Amino acid sequence: MANFGKLMKQAKKLQEDMLEAQRRLSELTVEGSAGGGAVKVVCNGELRIQDVKISPEVLKDNDVDMLQDLVLAALRDAQDKAGKASDEVMGKFSGPVGGIPGLM
Repeated sequence: MANFGKLMKQAKKLQEDMLEAQRRLSELTVEGSAGGGAVKVVCNGELRIQDVKISPEVLKDNDVDMLQDLVLAALRDAQDKAGKASDEVMGKFSGPVGGIPGLM
């Protein structure tokens, strides 16, 4: 029965750690860019877009296709960076269920 109590404490600690990691991810921001910084996208660790900035120079040629490509590239860059940051934060929870030996 002592092992069960220890296991429950570990599970509670794991849950608290995961909630803290999720909170950190929601507050984390990364910036993706394209076209040498002509388009910038900011998103958080939950992959939610926070901001988009487009340099006025990009609009001078009225090239809608290029602008769309730059926006898409900047979005992907931001999402890739946020995904890597998320992997770093949440990586310690991989392996045996939250690192608790003996569970799955």
